[in-house]
Amino acid sequence: MLRDRKAAREALFEVIENQMKADNPPETKQTYHRLRAAGYSHRETMKMVACVVLIELNEMVRDNRIYDEAGYIKALRALPQLPWEEDEDDLA
Repeated sequence: MLRDRKAAREALFEVIENQMKADNPPETKQTYHRLRAAGYSHRETMKMVACVVLIELNEMVRDNRIYDEAGYIKALRALPQLPWEEDEDDLA
């Protein structure tokens, strides 16, 4: 189980690194640098961005839809607030 989680995390981190290398979307790299400048560690930053990647992938599968770049970018820009925290704010 631990090995599976580690492999999943490494795969998500690879997606993020590939996005940053390709500068596609550029908001991934911008978000990474913004969070690092705000004092988050490399690992904390990667985990937050990975949450956004994972949620987008999950919603694509769940809703049988294509990648929503605008929604993905919106979620990146909201970090460090995580997407599920936004839902909690709506309930208050």
